[in-house]
Amino acid sequence: MLGADPQTYTTTIRPTGQADLDSAINASSSLLALQKTRAVSPFALAGRIRNDYARLATALDSYGYYAATVRIQVGLRPAGNAVPGAAMDGRSPHLPEWLQAVPQGQTVQVTITPTRGALFHLGHVTLRPAPGDGPAPIVLDAPEKAALGLAAGQPAIASDVLAAGARLQSQLKEEGHALAQVGTPTAWLRPQTQTLDVEYVVHRGPVVTIGTITLSGLVHTHPAFIARRLTIHPDQLYQPSKIEAARQDLASLGIFSDVQVADMPPLSADRQMPLDFAFTEGKRRLVALQAGFSTDLGGRAGVSWTHDNMFGNAEQLRLTALITGLGGSAQQGLGYDVYADLMKPDFGSRNQNLSVRVEGIRQLLYSYRQTALLVRAGIVRRLGRFWNVSYGAQAEQEQIQQMGMTNDYTIVSLPLSANFDNTGLSNPIDPATHGARVSLGATPSMSLNSHTAFFTILQATGSTYFDLAHLGIARPGRSVLAVRAVVGSVQGASTFDIPPDQRLYAGGSATVRGFRYQGVGPQFPNTKFAIGGTAMDAGSVEFRQRLFKSFGAALFADAGQVATGSAPFHGTLRVGAGGGVRYYTPIGPVRVDVAMPLNRPPHGDTWELYIGLGETF
Repeated sequence: MLGADPQTYTTTIRPTGQADLDSAINASSSLLALQKTRAVSPFALAGRIRNDYARLATALDSYGYYAATVRIQVGLRPAGNAVPGAAMDGRSPHLPEWLQAVPQGQTVQVTITPTRGALFHLGHVTLRPAPGDGPAPIVLDAPEKAALGLAAGQPAIASDVLAAGARLQSQLKEEGHALAQVGTPTAWLRPQTQTLDVEYVVHRGPVVTIGTITLSGLVHTHPAFIARRLTIHPDQLYQPSKIEAARQDLASLGIFSDVQVADMPPLSADRQMPLDFAFTEGKRRLVALQAGFSTDLGGRAGVSWTHDNMFGNAEQLRLTALITGLGGSAQQGLGYDVYADLMKPDFGSRNQNLSVRVEGIRQLLYSYRQTALLVRAGIVRRLGRFWNVSYGAQAEQEQIQQMGMTNDYTIVSLPLSANFDNTGLSNPIDPATHGARVSLGATPSMSLNSHTAFFTILQATGSTYFDLAHLGIARPGRSVLAVRAVVGSVQGASTFDIPPDQRLYAGGSATVRGFRYQGVGPQFPNTKFAIGGTAMDAGSVEFRQRLFKSFGAALFADAGQVATGSAPFHGTLRVGAGGGVRYYTPIGPVRVDVAMPLNRPPHGDTWELYIGLGETF
């Protein structure tokens, strides 16, 4: 009878009782990893079995079990009611012949039994000077001892021993020893005492400062701008953490596809380490398409053109043209939104950006029809890691038609805002899984029409995100509870003293889903035309669940109200609820949500559909 070639087999690894060790053993076994993906002949299977002894022993050693044993038995997997034959030891010299004699169609069963044995602990941990450093012993100060983090009596886990040397080297470099080296440790096994002695060879080297900083690879970017932007300078203590922070800061400008920094030895005579920042500039021009749809606002589609690093100082110019109002229950016809944005970083001082926008808008909403030209300029300044503030000026000339009346308005305002964000996301389209976002705004305004009206719009928005993994009921980032609250008030003028577009509205994806845009709040009698108000509040609760690799789902409930007084939390409360699906792409999730009103007004819609890129909040 001819043996099978290739020979099918299955592998069973018996647990040791230590979960992390079992995972390492399973990952180390080539028998387990290759049994379904790599066909093998009987002779090669014998070699694979013998190789696993060393691989599994290394896994056991790495967890401190230096006296462990590995037993591998090879037998025939019983079929039906058949009784399995005697097992063959994996080290037997007769194993290849035994495997070649296995009948075709018969599966070989490989059983691996690892036994941990005694856990070894660290014995002596010593540091020896590198050759040429002299006989003086290596003496560590308190931060260096903490970085090494090893002491006699600890479990002799290989990864801990290796990581300790790397940590010590990093600490020495952080103290300015740019040339510090901690070699791969040498270990001596002491079976009698079940300990492991470890020795590191340490070269501390001199304390070094930063020398000349060169910039290479700049083509369209002005070197003087980068030099001003650098957060490190010559004669500063050499510290890798601050050098890396400087590299990341330059990369955050968004005009480079890659930024690298490297030491440029040898040291100068005064013990300075030259550095070179190497830049790869990204594409300067980008064309992007935009599209979105909701049943209330209809479709919107357009194109944007972006010119990065326009004048060589990381300026960005973006031109955008959108067609709006493609259908929609809150729209009366097609409109447009055309604008030009110019952003200049480090305007006046570091971490302070200038933003300028010129915008033309036409929107034919059921509440009003608006044609407007806006010009705004402002400063955005970062305060610390999570906060930024912005202030500026805006002028708007507009014509608004409402309920058969046409009025022209000239509005000047001084928008002020403060924003907090500790979600840790550089891309606002990415879904947040933790942290919070808060936006506080105050916009003093003056409307110059038939009579001058002074008013101030106050608005606050907050959202927070809780990962259910903290409760132990989900994997990190897979199940998230998101909560949003919005509150606004107009001070200094009544509803009809301010232009319709400056009033407060609710309804739609930004406040209460299930109600059309501007569909929550006071309305003109016997119409679905919203009046707007001078106070508004809304809240949302949403559960987001990742499904498989690229899909997700959401359930949500929203509530909100609009009032004509200046105090929020008055008016008729409207509630909507719904759910949706997500498809996660490299640039963010594609969102499709359906919502229904739970207490629909007389002229309200029965449901709303929202399609867009990114989460609602």
